[in-house]
Amino acid sequence: MKKLLALVLGLTVMCSVVAFAQDAGTSAGSADKTTMSNAPLKTIKGTVKAEGDKVTFVSDADQKSWDVMNPEALKDHDGHHVQVSAHVYADKDSIHVMSVKMLKKSSM
Repeated sequence: MKKLLALVLGLTVMCSVVAFAQDAGTSAGSADKTTMSNAPLKTIKGTVKAEGDKVTFVSDADQKSWDVMNPEALKDHDGHHVQVSAHVYADKDSIHVMSVKMLKKSSM
């Protein structure tokens, strides 16, 4: 009887911890989405530059270099001229890329 009671108590504690962890994860995700919605979504043309795991985006308009918050979005575009739709965090000099479109090479 004591073993059964100890088992039930242990399962109850484990379920509580799992439920709390899931709730904490949901709250953090919604906070991230709120922060993202505060940053304006802009369309920018430029060139992707990758150095190891760090990916930067250099805009055509002003040659400003932006750190890419989600480098996996641009991992296959190193050296390419692209148009991105991204949330721009001017205070952090970084962008979060939402979509990428390859641009045709201009003939010179």
